Amino acid sequence: MSKHSSVDADFLALPLEATSDAAIASAQSLGASHVDVRIEKTRTGLLQLRDAKPESQSDDSVVGLGVRVIVNGAWGFASSPVISVAKAQELAAIAVAMAKTSKPLATEEVALAPEPIYAKKQWVSSYEIDPFEIPDSEKLDRLASLSSKLLASKSVNHASAYTMYVKEQKHYADSLGTSTTQQRVRVHTQIEGISVGDHGFESMRTLAQPAGFGWEWMSNNVYDWDAEINELPTLLAEKVAAPSVTPGKYDLLIHPSNLFLTIHESIGHATELDRAIGYEANYAGTSFATVDNLNKLQYGSAKMHVTGDRNTENGLSTVGWDDEGVAAQRWDIIKDGVLVGYQTDRRIAARVNQERSFGCAFADSPSHVPIQRMPNVSLQPDPQGPTLEAMISSMEDGIYIRGDKSWSIDMQRYNFQFTGQQFHRVKNGKIVGQVKDMAYQATTTDFWRSMKVVGGPSTYVLGGAFNCGKGQPGQVAPVSHGCPAAIFEKVNVLNTVEEAGE
Repeated sequence: MSKHSSVDADFLALPLEATSDAAIASAQSLGASHVDVRIEKTRTGLLQLRDAKPESQSDDSVVGLGVRVIVNGAWGFASSPVISVAKAQELAAIAVAMAKTSKPLATEEVALAPEPIYAKKQWVSSYEIDPFEIPDSEKLDRLASLSSKLLASKSVNHASAYTMYVKEQKHYADSLGTSTTQQRVRVHTQIEGISVGDHGFESMRTLAQPAGFGWEWMSNNVYDWDAEINELPTLLAEKVAAPSVTPGKYDLLIHPSNLFLTIHESIGHATELDRAIGYEANYAGTSFATVDNLNKLQYGSAKMHVTGDRNTENGLSTVGWDDEGVAAQRWDIIKDGVLVGYQTDRRIAARVNQERSFGCAFADSPSHVPIQRMPNVSLQPDPQGPTLEAMISSMEDGIYIRGDKSWSIDMQRYNFQFTGQQFHRVKNGKIVGQVKDMAYQATTTDFWRSMKVVGGPSTYVLGGAFNCGKGQPGQVAPVSHGCPAAIFEKVNVLNTVEEAGE
């Protein structure tokens, strides 16, 4: 089956160029030094099941036009769900008026880092089957079949399942001459088995990550759903019978299905440059990784190599161009354990005198302005690193963690605590059973400096999330985090039941 190669005809049939050209010309005639226009359509489908039966379903679309301007060094913005030449001219006038109104209150002159011009370019993400072209009955049958397999086990009392699928289409144009149109698709499915009894309540869910695939993600050719569903009841039964963890210091082997979230919270957010220089302080905090630490801070062990990118295949933050017309690229954030880079959009790049943005601008709807958002932030595997089996065999006394669950981190992204789905006790190179009620706790730098083994390419998985939040008013963004399995030495392990009882 071939991959999609062009943006859907119904989106291309909208008056994209005429509308953006009208907005740009109108805003320039009113004194704007910079104009950019986004025409967007984002369609989101959701299907939820409870005990293999439909529970809820939705299919929503957000369509609209956003016009952003700079006038005398100040921002202006206006948006509408109407896409037309007349509306574009109206929005341009409102955006210019907004910029002029806000100018007396501005604390700095807005400038944008330069970027080459990309005229009439198109990009489509790497997917095969449009989930919106699959009958709802087929999607329902797939989830119901997997749920029924769980419910057939005596260890499972209930099963929940959901799938969310998104198609995002954007046309961008600016007063410099860039004009791009792109389309990307993403899918997230999760299935959970639940055990209720004298032991209380326990659950175990699939580890399948959200990803930039189409409905082919739900076939066993891309991810082996049936194999994981067959294994889940046994894992859940083991968890129900497992002893509570004994607190202490342990070597931890952390699977990518858990480690991706630790990367997101302790590296991804910490290296957002707008946050590091104080732009998020009012809402989400700041960062311990301040700009005076660049090329100095030993963030982690010398084995640590973290990159940012917007071009990893099937990544959730992967695009052709960002929402400021900056082409997708890849760069180092941490190299040999040292902080060497940040995430930037065009405004923040100019603010710190960088020659070019890393292309991290994103708006989650046409009614929101683009802000600096996280790219795909990934820990690179050791090219000669061990397999997962070899890593388990190398551990004398430790815990192997799979799957994410809850987390907590301070406003500077420094002190944190993470839990997980599965905690497998390892002794003398063998898994000897599960423990439960566990969380691991550390500071960001202590944790990453304790990383003593980085897995090889065979252990690498691209994880991620649909719902990274940021900004005022709040926006959500999809983002991927790839990583190998890794071993961390002598990490503090807490018993969450004992902690809660204190």
